[in-house]
Amino acid sequence: MALCGGVGAMALPSELIVHIFSFLSDRDKLRASAVCSRWRECLFYPALWTELKLRIGGGCNGSGSSSDETPRLEFLMRKFGSFVRELQLELAPVEGNLSPLNNDPSSARMDQPPGPDDDPQLSEQRRDAMATYLDQVLCVFTSIRNNRNLQKLSLYGDTFILQQEGLLDSSNLLQIHQGDKKINEIQQLFMELLSNSRQLRWLSCSFMLGLVTPCSLACLSNPSAETLQHLSLLDHQLGPLISPSELDRLSNLHSLALDFSDLTSELCGLLASPRRTPLHRLSLLLNGAALEFKPLEGTATEDDWKALVRVSANLRVYIMALEVDSSELLRVLKPSLPLERLHLDSYSTLVTDATLELISQQYNKTLTHFLLLRDGSDFPDLSVNRNEDPLVLLAWRCTQLAVLVIHGYTVWSHNLVAISRLRGSSLRVLTVSEESIDFDPDQSVYMEGDPVHNLVKEVSLGLGRVWHPCLDSSLVLSEPTQHFHRELQTFSMGM
Repeated sequence: MALCGGVGAMALPSELIVHIFSFLSDRDKLRASAVCSRWRECLFYPALWTELKLRIGGGCNGSGSSSDETPRLEFLMRKFGSFVRELQLELAPVEGNLSPLNNDPSSARMDQPPGPDDDPQLSEQRRDAMATYLDQVLCVFTSIRNNRNLQKLSLYGDTFILQQEGLLDSSNLLQIHQGDKKINEIQQLFMELLSNSRQLRWLSCSFMLGLVTPCSLACLSNPSAETLQHLSLLDHQLGPLISPSELDRLSNLHSLALDFSDLTSELCGLLASPRRTPLHRLSLLLNGAALEFKPLEGTATEDDWKALVRVSANLRVYIMALEVDSSELLRVLKPSLPLERLHLDSYSTLVTDATLELISQQYNKTLTHFLLLRDGSDFPDLSVNRNEDPLVLLAWRCTQLAVLVIHGYTVWSHNLVAISRLRGSSLRVLTVSEESIDFDPDQSVYMEGDPVHNLVKEVSLGLGRVWHPCLDSSLVLSEPTQHFHRELQTFSMGM
């Protein structure tokens, strides 16, 4: 059949063409729209664009790629912004911070924050990227502010490196052309969107520079306050973004994501109210770098967790601790906290064997995912001066453990074999970087052949499937805040 101009293609009714095009990806739809005017007309039928997933990458390397993507964003928002029902948007002003929007674990990890001696030209390029970011956010909210059909809004800004440069300071915002004016306009448009919404079910704003303020949620319409089932408000610098009075309005929440410091005893008490829908998923980010101005005083106590679990019996919690020392971890890991997923990530901070001991004892019935990552030059051994390796004990005690990821700490080969045998095929994911694995020289005397080959064979037998160590550490070390944002999305949906 001819694709365009032939009798067959032109004879098809528009309804049938629209149905056929509904099986195409968004990218293929846009490509197909260039075939002919008839296809273009059918492809922009509103029913084909109820959901949009967009990733706008930055361009601080001089390529101008971020600004080059602005016309595409403007076109899509102009066409679909007023009626799209689900919008997932990731913005990365600084190029290289985001991978495609597909939960690909090979995304590049965030570089160390730039220092004061950085290239001035690069700083200027980052300011240009920030200006482009503000224009793109303005474009999005100008298009969707009157959309009453919007049911899901998920926003993520990969802007950590810009915040580390101080580009959020009022003095530096003035260096961006009309930066303060644009920030104010973005905040007003966001509040207008919340006010106009009528059936919002999912609202997620993670690290979006200059978007959410402590006053934003007060503008959420009463109909959306009734329908909202998921709320995620995360910010690197601001204080609490949700007040007790606003949380009290959202009585039908099934899942919630906050900075750990924002989960106060008062908020936890509200969540434990029997008048509310029981909470199923709670995601918490504990950022050690923010504890100086977002302290842990006043956060949920052991009694608060007990009260919450009594009302929400099926509650499960996901915590990422980023650059947090063990003393602070011990303060937040309460016995009654129903911890299902724990991600400990750092550049220099060390997790102690005592912390792992506590985790394996307190959460032996609930822990399913454990990620222990450290991006340092050395690989500390947690089993020093111990009869039993703490990771082996964790695998033994935590009977529900299904995902174990390790990098940056020494894992002895015989302990890795023990872990695989203890958990067997129920350990769906066992990812250990090759550079983290070490071999006992005393054992190699009694073993024949290549030690790596023997390890692969023994672990594969233990797991009941083919296994190999991870040869590329970048596949393990994703950018932390991006990983948290994407993980909480699937976790909150019960996946």
